[in-house]
Amino acid sequence: MIRWTSEPGAALEVGGVQLEYACYGPPPGQEPTLVLLHEGLGCVALWRVFPAQLAEATGLGVFVYSRQGYGGSTPVSLPRPLTYMEQEAENILAPVMDAAGLGEVILLGHSDGATIVSLYAGSISDRRVRGLVLIAPHFFVEGSGLDAIRTAGAEFASGNLKQRLARYHDDVDGAFLGWHDAWTDPDFAHWNVADAIDHWRIPVLAIQGGKDPYGTIAQIEEIETRIYAPLEVKILPDCGHAPHLERPKETRAAITEFCARLIRLEREDVRLA
Repeated sequence: MIRWTSEPGAALEVGGVQLEYACYGPPPGQEPTLVLLHEGLGCVALWRVFPAQLAEATGLGVFVYSRQGYGGSTPVSLPRPLTYMEQEAENILAPVMDAAGLGEVILLGHSDGATIVSLYAGSISDRRVRGLVLIAPHFFVEGSGLDAIRTAGAEFASGNLKQRLARYHDDVDGAFLGWHDAWTDPDFAHWNVADAIDHWRIPVLAIQGGKDPYGTIAQIEEIETRIYAPLEVKILPDCGHAPHLERPKETRAAITEFCARLIRLEREDVRLA
């Protein structure tokens, strides 16, 4: 098991790659763990105070890590494959949880991270996973989202966005271009992983900002149309792409209530007639 710490500089090794991480709240074995997967430009530091506050609010452990190519983790070679989210779900997430020594988990993803945990729950049989929290998930490409990504590309090229992101990513070009160039590749236009929803068999909480430039309510409606598992939806009308930062109290409350209800149901004594 890794050292359960929030001190900067902690890293675990998976497949010869170093991944920075941070932990909050009780360690595995005492309570279930929320595993946080960041957005396409995120990392451990860019979650800001959210992991610590989530651990305090839920009473659960929180494990957060920077995927390869982000933050202080090992850089990636460009270009990223257009299936980078699928590959992360199929080949990386389970070994990360193994290396961290995690037991029961609730997977929480934001944006690309939400897509990765969605794919994992839809394709990998893992009894550790008890629920999903999806913040601004993507299952298919939308024109408005591509416009927002292209706008971000222009801001990165101008130097302003690049300078801001360079404070958080050791390889800022790898972090940004790996994300931007995959999404704006013409061959990515028909990308669609919504069939993962059909295979979920665990409770799900989906949170979406009504003014998210990177994804519309259509992503949530796709879940509602296809899901066979219990679903809770939280729409925040005057909120953009990062509800956990823009509307932290409401987002944290929704996650806390979902986790408490999920754990209570799991721990109830079931008496057969």
